[in-house]
Amino acid sequence: MVTRFPSGPLCTRESLGAELRGVGVRAGETLLVHSSLSSLGWVCGGPGAVVEALLDVLGAAGTLVVPAHSGENSDPSHWSNPPVPEEWWPAIRASMPAYDARTTPTFGIGVIPETVRNWPGAVRSAHPQTSFAAIGPLGSAITDGHALDCRLGERSPLARLEEAGARVLLLGADFESCTAFHLAECRVPAAEVDNSFAAMTPLGRRWMTVRDTGISGARFDELGADFEKERPVIRGTVGAAEARLFPLADAVAYARTWITRHRPYVPEP
Repeated sequence: MVTRFPSGPLCTRESLGAELRGVGVRAGETLLVHSSLSSLGWVCGGPGAVVEALLDVLGAAGTLVVPAHSGENSDPSHWSNPPVPEEWWPAIRASMPAYDARTTPTFGIGVIPETVRNWPGAVRSAHPQTSFAAIGPLGSAITDGHALDCRLGERSPLARLEEAGARVLLLGADFESCTAFHLAECRVPAAEVDNSFAAMTPLGRRWMTVRDTGISGARFDELGADFEKERPVIRGTVGAAEARLFPLADAVAYARTWITRHRPYVPEP
């Protein structure tokens, strides 16, 4: 019988904290983190140890922010991974649980954001699909006021993060995960689209449809590659994961110009 050991390196709260400081994460700053737990290696304590390490480095004056998206709360006619039969659509629209910032789980973004969402003292924004969760003194200022008809634009936490001078940490995640680029998408000419979800209103649960800026994330990998060639991006290693650290405002400004040039908006006739 062959003994199979877990793939390393061994990561602890202490080792992760030291390596986060080594790539430039600073005490007292506001940090938007996109992450992959599996990329780090074998983490003693799992995702909780990663969150503790981030909070250790940021300190009491720092604020940790993560995407807490729940994109499955959407119109089933748009689902493709996997799709569902069309005859199910009315029942799904009628039965989808309304978004609750306290209890709705994250979906498809990993276990570290889900851990942050459940952390003592964490706060979360109000959008049924694209919420953000935060821990720290600026948490409420960043998450409050997330409009239902603004997934990732001016009335979302991304704009508040920009105002706060936040930086982005890609921790084992690539630029395709960089939500800051979506704020730039919302600042260039784009079509508006219908966006539907189940939400709680003063009259109870409602299936709602609002008009919002269309966002796609198309070619974010190319955008990110060009961004780190032309703008200062700190690169390093945390555990086995590649880490990238950069100012959110810089990424948004660069992406706005890049998207205008490489993805010009052509209105439908």
